[in-house]
Amino acid sequence: MNRYDYEGQVAVVTGGSSGIGLATVRLLLDCGARVALCARNEGRLEDVAAVLRRDHGEDRVLARALSVLDAEAVTGFAAELRDRFGRCDLLVNNAGQGRQSTFADTSDEEWRAEYELKIFSQVLPTRAFLPMLREARGAIVAVNSLLAYQPEPHMVCTSSARAGVQNLLKSLSVELAPEVRVNSVLMGLISSGQWTRRFAERADKSVSREEWYGSLAERKGIPLGRLGDPEEAAHAIAFLGSRGASYITGAQIDVSGGLSRSI
Repeated sequence: MNRYDYEGQVAVVTGGSSGIGLATVRLLLDCGARVALCARNEGRLEDVAAVLRRDHGEDRVLARALSVLDAEAVTGFAAELRDRFGRCDLLVNNAGQGRQSTFADTSDEEWRAEYELKIFSQVLPTRAFLPMLREARGAIVAVNSLLAYQPEPHMVCTSSARAGVQNLLKSLSVELAPEVRVNSVLMGLISSGQWTRRFAERADKSVSREEWYGSLAERKGIPLGRLGDPEEAAHAIAFLGSRGASYITGAQIDVSGGLSRSI
């Protein structure tokens, strides 16, 4: 179901070659947007981009392999998008995965790397695309985690960094208003690459994916009894970036199947 009008608009999605990022790219294309996506893995990105171009047209897809922590590369990506599409209406900051570690087993280098990834994957794309977003009176949607408000002891480093990201986004929502709206989605357990890898590494290989995911949801206490799909997360992102959310900024949507314990 495509419920969002993106005709004539241009969106950028970082970390767009898999999982939530790719689901968001596909949904935005289905809704009429032209989309620029980036990711680090060049081979996978080109495979994905070839399918997207086939399905949606060569003139609607721009794909570049880069690290969002490389300021020069991100600035170049923004310049290329302006040359190709002439505008930017939506920036989806999606890059970055979680690090499993406790306080006791997280080194100084790991703390620095995690904070750099989580913070600068927001800062550098925002800085690069902000002039175009201001011109378009556009929107930024950040993909963050429920860990920002509900930390887990086995993910202490990531939880702390995610909280910092949420604080940054709230500040940006005030500083960039009224020209640019800034919102976020707080992800719970979404069936993405990291959970696929953990399923593949399960001790009992006789357990099916459905059984393993169901058991995981039960252990985590997810009221809806399952993990979320990347497409469900994409719909929350697309809504916040759309004209339908034109009076929403500085907010967050919880996409966790009820896992959040706050009110």
